[in-house]
Amino acid sequence: MVVAVGLCTVDLVQRVSVLPAPGEKVQSLSVEVAAGGPAANAAVAVAALGGRVRLSTVLGSHPLARLAADDLTSCGVELVDTRPDRETPPAVSAVSVRTSDGERTVVSHNAAGVSASSAVDLSDADALLLDGHHPELALLAARAARERGVPVVLDAGSWKPVLADLLSFVDICACSAAFTSPAPVTTPVVIRTNGPNPVTWSVGDGSGSVPVPAVTAKDTSGAGDVWHGAFALAVARLGRVPSAAEVPALIEYANRAAAVRVQHEGARAWVAPMRAL
Repeated sequence: MVVAVGLCTVDLVQRVSVLPAPGEKVQSLSVEVAAGGPAANAAVAVAALGGRVRLSTVLGSHPLARLAADDLTSCGVELVDTRPDRETPPAVSAVSVRTSDGERTVVSHNAAGVSASSAVDLSDADALLLDGHHPELALLAARAARERGVPVVLDAGSWKPVLADLLSFVDICACSAAFTSPAPVTTPVVIRTNGPNPVTWSVGDGSGSVPVPAVTAKDTSGAGDVWHGAFALAVARLGRVPSAAEVPALIEYANRAAAVRVQHEGARAWVAPMRAL
């Protein structure tokens, strides 16, 4: 079981021939609405890869929140809404994807100022995945995971103030290429993804890189989230923090999952092909 804790948004995804310049209007080629956000996308990936997954997040009772909840449930994600009484709209992301190369732009309102109000169930967890959103919930989950000996994976897309405290409970910090930290990251395992370029890693005195499959990208939306979901599932199947000898194989698995995602257009078109991995 992977327990994911973090952001769930409602994504409005439109495919376009060209990304609009400031002040410009363009006609979209298609429109989709689906659940999104780092933790939510990762949870969908875990389920698509055949893993059990529970997502703890904040959605509420607004009609848009129900749309996201129904989407996640249909994908096989067990959902725990820590604020089911919240009546205001959930976070919404507007995503535009360029058809020629899958590049995208995202305008999003994240979970800043939104509190979570309940504990995280780690009773059957084999790995915990955090995205740094909903800070109180993330810290609560990380502390509980440390007490239980559950490996903690952090999706470090960008620096957030909570990371100053959260990193001390993290076993594997998987950073994006854009991630910068005020101080060196000293978690037992440090990984850095870099789009189509090799993924680098370091464990103690060991380090290396793992190439990314060469594929034609049609849609890069959520590819990093899928990577983190697949990696967290690999850690859960291992049942512990990987050694230097084991890290490359886990990264290779996550790289293949992300490669499947980028080859398929749309918010959920990649789910069925993912099951073949």
